[in-house]
Amino acid sequence: MQQITTIIKLKRNRFCSFLIFTFFLVLSGYAQEIKISGLVTSAIDNMPLPGVNVIEKGTSNGNITNFDGSYSIKASSEAVLVYSYIGFKTQEIKVSSQSKIDIALIEDVESLDDVVVVGYGTQRKEDVTSAVSSVKSDEFVKGNVNDIGQLLQGKVAGLSVSMNSGDPRAGSQIRLRGTNSIIGSSSPLILIDGIPGDFQTVAPEDIESIDVLKDGSAAAIYGTRGTNGVILITTRRASGSYTNRVDYSVSVSTQEIANRLDVLSADDYRRQIEQGERDPSQDFGSSTNWLNEMTRTPFSQVHNLTLRGGNSKTNYIANINYRGLEGVFLKSNNKTFSGRIDINHNMLDDKLKFNFGMISRSQNNTTTTDQNYTYRQALIRNPTEPIYDAEGNWFERPGNFDYENPLARIYESDGEERSLFSRYNTKITYEPVKGLKLNALGSLGRYYQTRGYAETKNHISNVKNGLNGFVYNGTRETQEKLLELTAQYSASINKHAFTFLTGYSHQESYYRDYSMTNRDFPTDEFSYHNIGLGNGINEGDASVGGETSKSNLIGFFNRLNYNFDNRYLFMASVRHEAASQLYRTEKPWGTFPAVSAGWRISEESFLKDVDFIYNLKLRAGFGVTGTPNGSAFGAVPLLGFGSYFYYNGEWIRTLVPSQNANPDLKWEEKRETNLGLDFGFIDNRISGSVDYYERDINDLLYDYSVPVPPNLYPTTRANVGKMKNKGLEIALNFIPVQNENFEWTSNLNFSTNSNKLVSISNDLYQSTNDFFTAGGTGSPITTFTHLVKVGEAVGNFYGFKVTGIDDDGLWIYETPEGETQSYDEFNHSFEDKQVLGNGLPKYYANWNNSFKYKQFDLTVAMRGAFDYQILNFERMYFENPSIQQYNRLTSSEDPIFGKDVALNAPEEFTSHYIEDGDFWKIDNITIGYNFDKIGKHIKSARLSFSTLNTFTFTKYSGIDPEVNRGGLAPGNDGRDKYPTTRTYTLGLNVSF
Repeated sequence: MQQITTIIKLKRNRFCSFLIFTFFLVLSGYAQEIKISGLVTSAIDNMPLPGVNVIEKGTSNGNITNFDGSYSIKASSEAVLVYSYIGFKTQEIKVSSQSKIDIALIEDVESLDDVVVVGYGTQRKEDVTSAVSSVKSDEFVKGNVNDIGQLLQGKVAGLSVSMNSGDPRAGSQIRLRGTNSIIGSSSPLILIDGIPGDFQTVAPEDIESIDVLKDGSAAAIYGTRGTNGVILITTRRASGSYTNRVDYSVSVSTQEIANRLDVLSADDYRRQIEQGERDPSQDFGSSTNWLNEMTRTPFSQVHNLTLRGGNSKTNYIANINYRGLEGVFLKSNNKTFSGRIDINHNMLDDKLKFNFGMISRSQNNTTTTDQNYTYRQALIRNPTEPIYDAEGNWFERPGNFDYENPLARIYESDGEERSLFSRYNTKITYEPVKGLKLNALGSLGRYYQTRGYAETKNHISNVKNGLNGFVYNGTRETQEKLLELTAQYSASINKHAFTFLTGYSHQESYYRDYSMTNRDFPTDEFSYHNIGLGNGINEGDASVGGETSKSNLIGFFNRLNYNFDNRYLFMASVRHEAASQLYRTEKPWGTFPAVSAGWRISEESFLKDVDFIYNLKLRAGFGVTGTPNGSAFGAVPLLGFGSYFYYNGEWIRTLVPSQNANPDLKWEEKRETNLGLDFGFIDNRISGSVDYYERDINDLLYDYSVPVPPNLYPTTRANVGKMKNKGLEIALNFIPVQNENFEWTSNLNFSTNSNKLVSISNDLYQSTNDFFTAGGTGSPITTFTHLVKVGEAVGNFYGFKVTGIDDDGLWIYETPEGETQSYDEFNHSFEDKQVLGNGLPKYYANWNNSFKYKQFDLTVAMRGAFDYQILNFERMYFENPSIQQYNRLTSSEDPIFGKDVALNAPEEFTSHYIEDGDFWKIDNITIGYNFDKIGKHIKSARLSFSTLNTFTFTKYSGIDPEVNRGGLAPGNDGRDKYPTTRTYTLGLNVSF
């Protein structure tokens, strides 16, 4: 028994020994596991990065960084830690014996650049099958720009952006792939974070990127709003990567007229008097430079403050911007104060995401008597006239009402336009299961404007019209509501990947405008602030006007994106839409389909091993978009107020027909085909794209003459016209030099566009002629400038062609048949006019270069337009030597057609004033220096100097060859135009 007990004790001891051995073995194993802690920051600015994934490679053991970028994790000494974060390159570090690992993640620039914004979402650039261009903030035009549109000048092939006015209140004129309508707008749809807006909605300094949907297959998802292309503007967004960061920038600018017109001086007047060319009575004894008197050296300033904070769950960005812009003309100011806040909150393990945004903008513009007309008065004013007469009053010439003292016009008028815009938007995203995203977007935007303007008793309007003081007041209110619901499902099965989007959109617009005028005021003391004081109300000389309109747009849309093996790409979309403008029509709904496909040739086995080919992709797309009638209730018969008649002792106003019914009214419809090629070579150091497109615009709206009776109104608006538009776009990107200290990047883009009116008649509606006129010269010439004709291009100048002058100083004309006729032989009739040129450039070219050397950077942006003509109104009106009552250009003394004979013909629109407009501009030059961390609190800083509209190379003799390109009368360089300016800006950016 004792033996058995002994055996049991031995076994028990062995078991205990085994347990002890096992325990120590486990302890030994745990001793090899280390607790690692550290800090994850951004290599860009050394800011902490919250929400970074820190995972032990090959396991599920992991953690995320805290609000301050710190983390801790337990792992064995043999483990490899993987650090990953969106927008940054993934990095791996072996633990070894380290207990503290700090790491700075490097921004993955390529991954950020490879994502583009498309309709209702984003897409990898390599998967895009349509013509889409993306411009990031570091590529924008630098300097003190007027609006967001100016940031894009010269950056996108096929996109023409011009600022043809130096007025600080003016905006960019923008055209994408030419003209697409006769009476409709050719402006693209602008969306700010997916919500309709304009280039003034937010500050240019608050923009992160701009994506341009150029062709029909990309824009068809927006249906009737996408005919002229879509510009998607993305503001700087809230992100957990920005923890307690403050960015501040300030810039100060001044301007000068880019190219002053050279007019006769007081000495020139006196010389001409001595030579007998002018009457001595035209010398009033003074020497006044009228343009100098009405201009100034302006000072403008822009302040921008951005605050970022939060973590991966809740984060925000807030932006405050002040723009105080002065123009070169006195009393031309634009002061804008704007703010924006964007807040994100994620919950339910990031399945439910809330976004709230708010934008507010307050704007104050100074207004006076039409400054463009005032500019004309400064040009034509006799330089020997004084500003004031002997009694200290404004010097004026009695009886000459088209000749006014420009200083009096400015100082004897006072005006202001105040506006307040606010927008609230909320977006909710819910991802119940992996791959399925449900989105709801709601937005409410409101705009309020008040306008006030006054002319004193000393204003020329009192001398002209006996107004004895004049006041105008006006108000405007607009409201925009938007609701969009979308569902998107994405999945990958083996080599197949697809994304399906479906959605509903409802947009409402409200517009109200009210205005009133009054005259004959007892005093000027109240300016425009007390309109009721005027006696015009009692005398029946006051006026009141008002207008209200409502519209809505409803759409259902679907889109499918499919990718097979990352080689074969396909996209199809359709939008079904109705607008209130087609109320009571036979077809109020329109259907707008699109399809596109792509082939990534570089992913094929026969090219995968070709090292120098980085990317090669063929694209083809077709899309249909539409444009509604701009007028509300365009299909129903309308009545309007006509003249008065006297009946039974009182005046009664008549009701008269103002519109015929047309239940067949429908959308204008654009069908566009686009063929494209994307390429990249030598590690993408050479890349670019080529696109060719053709647009057929059918059912163009036009007002046709109809018989009365049976119609009640002499014209009816109908969808009859056809237009064709086509062009080629080439974009090239180069990185010629890239090393540790120096980098040079360059991009060049080139585009062409041609346009033709195909038809304006059908079996039902016949135009009186196969042409119509457009544009106007103004008084006293009073004629049209353009002819739009079937079979010919839009933009043709149409006038009399001259080939010389005779010995009497009269024009020698050439008839359309090629015959030469003297001034007396020539009929000066419509039939004697001919095409004199075209105001739309056929070719555009842009070349942008960026240089970085250590901490210095230099950007040079150049652009040009070619093969087009300009009608120089200044020469047409101010170059005729026969003009004695006004001042004129010094070129009026130059020989004409090489003949030293003074022109002795009346003012007339002829080919002599049509000039080639070709130009090349070194437009934007910016040089900057980037500082590293300064002291304890300044993370980075940048000092820069830039110029806008710097140098222009052209043979055009006017101020600027970049003139109006909009509408059906492009190329008219009007005499009443605020001259374009050259801008110099000094800027400072600081990050805390």
